[in-house]
Amino acid sequence: MPSKLPVRRMSPLRIVPLFLLAAATYQSTCRSSAGAGQSPAGGADTEVNLAGVDTGSLTPREKKDWSTWVSELLAPCPSEPVSIAQCVKEARKCAKCAPAARLLVKQVRAGRSRSQAEDAFYARFSPDRIKSIDTADSPSKGPASAPVTIVEWADFECPHCRLAAPRLEKVVDAYPGKVRLVYKFYPLQAHVHGESAARAAVAAMKQGKFWQMHHALFENQQAMEPRDIEKYAKEIEVDFAKWKADWESEATADRVSRDRKQGDVVTINGTPTVYINGREYDLTKFDMDEDLDEWIKLEIELAGGQPAAPAPASSATPAAASSKKAPGAK
Repeated sequence: MPSKLPVRRMSPLRIVPLFLLAAATYQSTCRSSAGAGQSPAGGADTEVNLAGVDTGSLTPREKKDWSTWVSELLAPCPSEPVSIAQCVKEARKCAKCAPAARLLVKQVRAGRSRSQAEDAFYARFSPDRIKSIDTADSPSKGPASAPVTIVEWADFECPHCRLAAPRLEKVVDAYPGKVRLVYKFYPLQAHVHGESAARAAVAAMKQGKFWQMHHALFENQQAMEPRDIEKYAKEIEVDFAKWKADWESEATADRVSRDRKQGDVVTINGTPTVYINGREYDLTKFDMDEDLDEWIKLEIELAGGQPAAPAPASSATPAAASSKKAPGAK
Protein backbone atom coordinates (compact mmCIF):
# COMPACT_ATOMS: atom_id res chain seq x y z
CA MET A 1 0.00 0.00 0.00
CA PRO A 2 1.29 3.51 -0.70
CA SER A 3 2.30 5.46 2.37
CA LYS A 4 -0.41 7.56 3.98
CA LEU A 5 2.03 10.25 5.04
CA PRO A 6 3.51 12.39 2.23
CA VAL A 7 6.85 14.13 2.53
CA ARG A 8 7.27 17.86 2.03
CA ARG A 9 9.91 18.07 -0.71
CA MET A 10 12.54 20.74 -0.58
CA SER A 11 11.65 22.26 -3.96
CA PRO A 12 9.97 25.67 -3.48
CA LEU A 13 8.04 25.17 -6.71
CA ARG A 14 5.79 22.27 -5.80
CA ILE A 15 4.65 19.79 -3.20
CA VAL A 16 4.90 16.12 -4.08
CA PRO A 17 2.45 13.96 -2.09
CA LEU A 18 4.22 10.93 -0.76
CA PHE A 19 1.89 8.45 -2.37
CA LEU A 20 2.68 9.97 -5.80
CA LEU A 21 6.37 10.11 -4.98
CA ALA A 22 6.40 6.44 -4.04
CA ALA A 23 4.59 5.49 -7.24
CA ALA A 24 6.57 7.73 -9.59
CA THR A 25 10.12 7.80 -8.22
CA TYR A 26 10.57 4.64 -6.16
CA GLN A 27 14.05 3.48 -7.16
CA SER A 28 16.31 0.67 -6.03
CA THR A 29 19.66 1.55 -4.51
CA CYS A 30 23.13 0.10 -4.87
CA ARG A 31 23.29 -3.20 -3.11
CA SER A 32 25.21 -3.44 0.11
CA SER A 33 28.29 -5.60 0.31
CA ALA A 34 28.09 -5.65 4.12
CA GLY A 35 25.74 -8.38 5.17
CA ALA A 36 22.47 -7.50 3.46
CA GLY A 37 23.17 -8.50 -0.11
CA GLN A 38 22.35 -10.99 -2.79
CA SER A 39 23.63 -14.51 -3.01
CA PRO A 40 24.65 -16.21 -6.27
CA ALA A 41 21.80 -16.80 -8.71
CA GLY A 42 19.72 -19.85 -8.24
CA GLY A 43 16.49 -18.92 -6.54
CA ALA A 44 13.93 -21.20 -4.96
CA ASP A 45 12.99 -24.33 -6.89
CA THR A 46 10.33 -25.19 -4.33
CA GLU A 47 7.95 -23.28 -2.12
CA VAL A 48 9.55 -22.01 1.09
CA ASN A 49 7.87 -22.20 4.48
CA LEU A 50 9.49 -20.61 7.51
CA ALA A 51 8.57 -20.91 11.17
CA GLY A 52 7.19 -17.65 12.54
CA VAL A 53 6.55 -16.15 9.11
CA ASP A 54 2.91 -16.09 8.00
CA THR A 55 2.52 -16.27 4.23
CA GLY A 56 -1.11 -17.37 4.25
CA SER A 57 -2.30 -14.10 2.73
CA LEU A 58 -0.13 -14.51 -0.38
CA THR A 59 -1.42 -15.74 -3.72
CA PRO A 60 0.44 -18.68 -5.34
CA ARG A 61 2.34 -16.25 -7.58
CA GLU A 62 3.22 -14.02 -4.64
CA LYS A 63 4.33 -17.01 -2.60
CA LYS A 64 6.61 -18.10 -5.42
CA ASP A 65 8.15 -14.63 -5.69
CA TRP A 66 8.62 -14.41 -1.94
CA SER A 67 10.20 -17.88 -1.83
CA THR A 68 12.71 -16.76 -4.44
CA TRP A 69 13.53 -13.54 -2.63
CA VAL A 70 14.16 -15.15 0.77
CA SER A 71 16.22 -17.87 -0.88
CA GLU A 72 18.45 -15.42 -2.76
CA LEU A 73 18.85 -12.46 -0.43
CA LEU A 74 21.55 -12.83 2.19
CA ALA A 75 20.80 -12.67 5.89
CA PRO A 76 21.10 -9.12 7.28
CA CYS A 77 23.88 -10.08 9.69
CA PRO A 78 27.44 -10.12 8.24
CA SER A 79 28.30 -13.00 10.58
CA GLU A 80 25.75 -15.27 8.87
CA PRO A 81 26.65 -15.51 5.13
CA VAL A 82 23.59 -17.58 4.24
CA SER A 83 20.23 -16.75 2.71
CA ILE A 84 17.39 -15.37 4.80
CA ALA A 85 15.51 -18.65 4.36
CA GLN A 86 18.44 -20.79 5.50
CA CYS A 87 19.07 -18.46 8.44
CA VAL A 88 15.50 -18.93 9.70
CA LYS A 89 15.35 -22.65 9.00
CA GLU A 90 18.58 -23.34 10.84
CA ALA A 91 17.71 -20.95 13.70
CA ARG A 92 20.93 -19.04 13.20
CA LYS A 93 21.94 -16.36 15.71
CA CYS A 94 20.89 -13.46 13.46
CA ALA A 95 17.72 -12.13 15.13
CA LYS A 96 16.93 -10.01 12.08
CA CYS A 97 16.31 -12.92 9.69
CA ALA A 98 12.68 -13.69 10.57
CA PRO A 99 11.76 -9.96 10.64
CA ALA A 100 13.43 -9.58 7.24
CA ALA A 101 11.36 -12.46 5.86
CA ARG A 102 8.19 -10.84 7.25
CA LEU A 103 9.13 -7.50 5.70
CA LEU A 104 9.41 -9.20 2.33
CA VAL A 105 5.95 -10.73 2.83
CA LYS A 106 4.54 -7.21 3.21
CA GLN A 107 6.46 -6.03 0.17
CA VAL A 108 5.22 -8.77 -2.15
CA ARG A 109 1.66 -8.47 -0.81
CA ALA A 110 1.76 -4.72 -1.57
CA GLY A 111 2.69 -5.45 -5.18
CA ARG A 112 6.26 -4.21 -4.97
CA SER A 113 8.73 -5.22 -7.65
CA ARG A 114 11.85 -7.18 -6.81
CA SER A 115 14.00 -4.05 -6.93
CA GLN A 116 11.56 -2.11 -4.72
CA ALA A 117 11.43 -4.93 -2.19
CA GLU A 118 15.22 -5.19 -2.11
CA ASP A 119 15.50 -1.44 -1.63
CA ALA A 120 13.17 -1.58 1.39
CA PHE A 121 15.09 -4.58 2.75
CA TYR A 122 18.45 -2.79 2.51
CA ALA A 123 17.00 0.41 3.97
CA ARG A 124 15.71 -1.50 6.99
CA PHE A 125 18.48 -4.01 7.61
CA SER A 126 21.74 -3.23 5.80
CA PRO A 127 24.46 -2.58 8.43
CA ASP A 128 26.03 0.20 6.36
CA ARG A 129 22.88 2.36 6.45
CA ILE A 130 23.38 3.41 10.09
CA LYS A 131 24.65 6.96 10.66
CA SER A 132 26.00 8.70 13.74
CA ILE A 133 23.78 11.59 14.87
CA ASP A 134 24.71 14.06 17.60
CA THR A 135 21.68 14.60 19.85
CA ALA A 136 23.40 16.79 22.45
CA ASP A 137 21.52 19.97 23.38
CA SER A 138 18.49 18.97 21.32
CA PRO A 139 14.96 19.04 22.78
CA SER A 140 13.76 15.54 23.54
CA LYS A 141 11.08 13.39 25.16
CA GLY A 142 11.93 10.13 26.90
CA PRO A 143 15.07 9.11 28.80
CA ALA A 144 18.54 9.39 27.29
CA SER A 145 19.06 5.73 28.31
CA ALA A 146 16.16 4.51 26.13
CA PRO A 147 17.15 1.67 23.76
CA VAL A 148 15.39 3.43 20.88
CA THR A 149 16.16 6.99 19.81
CA ILE A 150 14.02 8.65 17.16
CA VAL A 151 15.50 11.78 15.61
CA GLU A 152 13.21 13.98 13.52
CA TRP A 153 14.27 16.90 11.35
CA ALA A 154 11.18 19.04 10.82
CA ASP A 155 9.84 22.43 9.76
CA PHE A 156 7.03 24.03 11.76
CA GLU A 157 5.41 25.30 8.56
CA CYS A 158 5.46 21.90 6.85
CA PRO A 159 1.96 20.32 6.90
CA HIS A 160 3.41 16.82 6.71
CA CYS A 161 5.52 17.49 9.81
CA ARG A 162 2.32 18.54 11.56
CA LEU A 163 0.80 15.16 10.72
CA ALA A 164 3.91 13.24 11.79
CA ALA A 165 4.29 14.97 15.17
CA PRO A 166 1.47 13.21 17.09
CA ARG A 167 2.39 9.84 15.57
CA LEU A 168 5.96 10.13 16.83
CA GLU A 169 4.93 11.35 20.27
CA LYS A 170 2.47 8.47 20.50
CA VAL A 171 5.22 5.84 20.32
CA VAL A 172 7.08 7.57 23.15
CA ASP A 173 3.95 7.23 25.29
CA ALA A 174 3.26 3.67 24.09
CA TYR A 175 6.68 2.38 25.20
CA PRO A 176 7.49 4.33 28.39
CA GLY A 177 11.17 4.45 29.20
CA LYS A 178 12.12 2.65 25.99
CA VAL A 179 11.77 5.34 23.32
CA ARG A 180 13.33 8.79 23.15
CA LEU A 181 12.19 11.39 20.62
CA VAL A 182 14.67 14.10 19.58
CA TYR A 183 13.67 17.15 17.56
CA LYS A 184 15.98 18.83 15.02
CA PHE A 185 15.26 22.15 13.33
CA TYR A 186 15.21 22.16 9.53
CA PRO A 187 13.23 25.16 8.22
CA LEU A 188 12.87 25.01 4.45
CA GLN A 189 13.53 28.03 2.25
CA ALA A 190 10.14 27.51 0.62
CA HIS A 191 8.39 28.34 3.90
CA VAL A 192 8.49 32.03 4.70
CA HIS A 193 7.68 31.52 8.39
CA GLY A 194 9.74 28.37 8.98
CA GLU A 195 12.92 30.09 10.14
CA SER A 196 11.08 32.49 12.46
CA ALA A 197 9.07 29.64 13.98
CA ALA A 198 12.21 27.57 14.53
CA ARG A 199 13.87 30.47 16.33
CA ALA A 200 10.77 30.97 18.46
CA ALA A 201 10.95 27.33 19.54
CA VAL A 202 14.66 27.63 20.36
CA ALA A 203 13.93 30.71 22.47
CA ALA A 204 11.19 28.78 24.30
CA MET A 205 13.56 25.83 24.72
CA LYS A 206 15.95 28.10 26.63
CA GLN A 207 13.17 28.50 29.22
CA GLY A 208 12.29 24.82 29.30
CA LYS A 209 9.16 25.25 27.22
CA PHE A 210 10.11 23.85 23.82
CA TRP A 211 7.33 21.26 23.62
CA GLN A 212 4.67 23.79 24.60
CA MET A 213 5.81 26.04 21.74
CA HIS A 214 6.18 23.01 19.43
CA HIS A 215 2.52 22.12 19.98
CA ALA A 216 1.33 25.72 19.69
CA LEU A 217 3.09 26.24 16.36
CA PHE A 218 1.83 23.01 14.80
CA GLU A 219 -1.72 23.47 16.05
CA ASN A 220 -1.79 27.01 14.65
CA GLN A 221 0.15 26.44 11.47
CA GLN A 222 -2.20 28.67 9.49
CA ALA A 223 -1.29 31.69 11.67
CA MET A 224 2.47 32.18 12.02
CA GLU A 225 3.03 35.89 11.51
CA PRO A 226 5.30 37.50 14.13
CA ARG A 227 2.30 38.85 16.08
CA ASP A 228 0.82 35.33 16.17
CA ILE A 229 4.01 33.74 17.42
CA GLU A 230 4.35 36.40 20.09
CA LYS A 231 0.82 35.56 21.22
CA TYR A 232 1.72 31.87 21.57
CA ALA A 233 4.79 32.79 23.60
CA LYS A 234 2.62 34.75 26.03
CA GLU A 235 0.07 31.94 26.25
CA ILE A 236 2.69 29.37 27.24
CA GLU A 237 3.84 31.83 29.90
CA VAL A 238 7.48 32.37 29.06
CA ASP A 239 9.42 35.34 30.36
CA PHE A 240 8.37 37.36 27.34
CA ALA A 241 11.12 39.96 27.33
CA LYS A 242 13.83 37.31 27.61
CA TRP A 243 12.09 35.10 25.05
CA LYS A 244 11.83 37.92 22.51
CA ALA A 245 15.47 38.88 22.96
CA ASP A 246 16.47 35.24 22.38
CA TRP A 247 14.07 34.94 19.43
CA GLU A 248 15.86 37.80 17.68
CA SER A 249 19.41 36.90 18.72
CA GLU A 250 22.25 35.79 16.48
CA ALA A 251 22.97 32.91 18.86
CA THR A 252 19.49 31.50 18.26
CA ALA A 253 19.94 31.80 14.50
CA ASP A 254 23.21 29.89 14.84
CA ARG A 255 21.47 27.19 16.88
CA VAL A 256 18.93 26.61 14.09
CA SER A 257 21.72 26.63 11.51
CA ARG A 258 23.60 23.96 13.46
CA ASP A 259 20.72 21.50 13.13
CA ARG A 260 20.33 22.34 9.45
CA LYS A 261 24.01 21.60 8.84
CA GLN A 262 23.70 18.29 10.68
CA GLY A 263 20.76 17.47 8.43
CA ASP A 264 22.78 18.28 5.34
CA VAL A 265 25.48 15.85 6.50
CA VAL A 266 22.98 12.97 6.56
CA THR A 267 21.54 14.20 3.23
CA ILE A 268 18.04 15.35 4.05
CA ASN A 269 15.83 15.74 0.99
CA GLY A 270 12.66 16.97 2.67
CA THR A 271 10.71 17.20 5.90
CA PRO A 272 9.91 15.33 7.98
CA THR A 273 13.03 13.20 7.89
CA VAL A 274 13.13 10.54 10.60
CA TYR A 275 16.00 8.40 11.85
CA ILE A 276 15.56 5.54 14.31
CA ASN A 277 18.73 4.40 16.06
CA GLY A 278 20.75 6.03 13.29
CA ARG A 279 18.84 4.38 10.43
CA GLU A 280 16.57 6.46 8.22
CA TYR A 281 12.89 5.61 8.50
CA ASP A 282 12.36 6.38 4.82
CA LEU A 283 8.81 7.67 4.34
CA THR A 284 8.87 6.75 0.66
CA LYS A 285 9.21 3.09 1.69
CA PHE A 286 7.64 2.78 5.14
CA ASP A 287 4.28 3.93 6.48
CA MET A 288 3.85 5.78 9.78
CA ASP A 289 0.67 3.89 10.66
CA GLU A 290 1.45 0.40 9.37
CA ASP A 291 5.19 0.02 9.93
CA LEU A 292 6.38 2.32 12.72
CA ASP A 293 5.17 0.26 15.69
CA GLU A 294 6.68 -2.93 14.25
CA TRP A 295 9.99 -1.12 13.65
CA ILE A 296 10.11 0.16 17.24
CA LYS A 297 9.28 -3.26 18.72
CA LEU A 298 12.09 -4.90 16.79
CA GLU A 299 14.61 -2.26 17.85
CA ILE A 300 13.68 -2.83 21.50
CA GLU A 301 14.00 -6.60 21.08
CA LEU A 302 17.37 -6.30 19.33
CA ALA A 303 18.58 -4.19 22.24
CA GLY A 304 17.70 -7.04 24.58
CA GLY A 305 14.49 -5.58 25.90
CA GLN A 306 10.90 -6.73 25.91
CA PRO A 307 8.50 -4.22 24.36
CA ALA A 308 5.39 -3.43 26.36
CA ALA A 309 2.00 -3.77 24.73
CA PRO A 310 1.36 -0.63 22.67
CA ALA A 311 -1.35 1.79 23.76
CA PRO A 312 -4.78 1.30 22.15
CA ALA A 313 -5.22 3.14 18.86
CA SER A 314 -6.99 6.46 19.13
CA SER A 315 -9.97 7.30 16.97
CA ALA A 316 -8.85 10.93 16.80
CA THR A 317 -7.49 12.36 13.58
CA PRO A 318 -3.67 12.71 13.39
CA ALA A 319 -3.76 16.49 13.66
CA ALA A 320 -5.85 16.23 16.80
CA ALA A 321 -4.22 13.25 18.44
CA SER A 322 -3.79 15.14 21.71
CA SER A 323 -6.98 15.83 23.63
CA LYS A 324 -5.39 18.96 25.09
CA LYS A 325 -5.24 21.80 22.60
CA ALA A 326 -2.16 23.94 22.31
CA PRO A 327 -2.39 27.60 23.22
CA GLY A 328 -4.26 29.58 20.59
CA ALA A 329 -5.66 26.48 18.89
CA LYS A 330 -9.08 26.93 17.35
